[in-house]
Amino acid sequence: MLLIGRRPTRTCSTFDRRAFLQVGASSVLWLSLADLLRVRAAGAEAGGRAKAVILLWLWGGPSQLDTFDPKPHARLEYRGPFGTIPTRIPGVRFCELFPQLAQQTDKLSVIRTLTTPSNDHGIAGTVGLTGSAAGGTGLDGKPLAGAPRPALGSVVAKALAGAGHRSAVHPFFVIGGKLHQGKKAIIGEGGGPLGAAWDPFRLEYDPVSGTKVPALQLPKELTPERMGDRQQLLAALGAADRRATDLGAAGALDAYRGRALEMLTSARAAEGFDLSKETDATRDAYGRTRFGQSCLLARRLVEAGVPFVQVNWSDHVEAEEDSGDGGWDHHYRNFQIMQDRHAPWLDQAMSALLTELHDRRMLESTLVLAVGEFGRDPRINDKAGRDHWPGCYSALVAGGGVRGGRFVGTSDARAAKPADTPLSPVDLNATVLNQIGLTSEQLTGLGLAPVGRVIEELL
Repeated sequence: MLLIGRRPTRTCSTFDRRAFLQVGASSVLWLSLADLLRVRAAGAEAGGRAKAVILLWLWGGPSQLDTFDPKPHARLEYRGPFGTIPTRIPGVRFCELFPQLAQQTDKLSVIRTLTTPSNDHGIAGTVGLTGSAAGGTGLDGKPLAGAPRPALGSVVAKALAGAGHRSAVHPFFVIGGKLHQGKKAIIGEGGGPLGAAWDPFRLEYDPVSGTKVPALQLPKELTPERMGDRQQLLAALGAADRRATDLGAAGALDAYRGRALEMLTSARAAEGFDLSKETDATRDAYGRTRFGQSCLLARRLVEAGVPFVQVNWSDHVEAEEDSGDGGWDHHYRNFQIMQDRHAPWLDQAMSALLTELHDRRMLESTLVLAVGEFGRDPRINDKAGRDHWPGCYSALVAGGGVRGGRFVGTSDARAAKPADTPLSPVDLNATVLNQIGLTSEQLTGLGLAPVGRVIEELL
């Protein structure tokens, strides 16, 4: 049986846009080889709707009840102190701390019934970023069986590069440091079996010093006047590579170094990193926080031709008070931190991002997701916090062919488990790959078994 992928086709009114065309080896549908090739070509031309993806990775796990699935009729020890506000989706309410996003729901859809198999940040993080727990390492330091799959961003970057995408900038960026819980790095932020050439380039934004490019920091003696000498530049990048022991084989290093060279010598790429090109009003609209300015940087990178940008809310899961750097892991003081920092920062930054993408006519071709690795316990603990909860959590999805003004799935009365339509981060990743036009056939060609179901309710 030959499977021709999940993609829109205009060849015949009898083919639904989400249908699979299956052609038996015995030609039971009486299609000649020429007919078959024409059908495949038409599907390839239609492709997916999204040309770029921005993943807002809310590391640490936001509470579903205190964000986008409040339960105003639950008992106080579940619902918490916050009220709710209406959105533009009939019958759907958000936590009162998100007034701007509540008015953006004509542009976005809400998923309320995500579940994941682990309450460990490390394992759940690997599942969320790669679509599989294989090779994931929890807080105990013991890796799960199997080889890790590549990050979603690496798959998108590889697929689009194979489809002829070409830009002076690397196709996969992460804004923020490497993800950790405790002092243990999370598995699944890189290219994995696709190779180190598909690891992300990493930028870091600091509200004081601005944008940093750790992978492209050159020796002090390499002045701008000397950067025209390509051999000197390659030697400097080679020295940087030797400090990066995780970049893999020489072939991958050459590809990675080549892209670094292109970015250093490309005016367009350099402008993509430079937030000083933006007006004060635009920067203020996103908020002068690390996350807000990182979202603005993500928009600039997509404009510069980057097909996948991941914005890490933080490096560590913990809040600043718990020796972290502001993650969503709110075992303590959940409501204080939500009210003072996290909710207004997310509400402002994501609203500004959606508004700008819409106004610049980029939203239809840019898929935006905001999601963490799991949710929080519906029952409030004795420290005014919420503990880990993998059984039910929420995500926001906008653009890239996703229809706005929808919600998918209903949780139970306490947002503890799905009442209907249980979904997983594996399904969410499958939907992203569908929207960029990546078929099951192409995934198999990359050495990756297709997993998850496309969330048709969003489309």
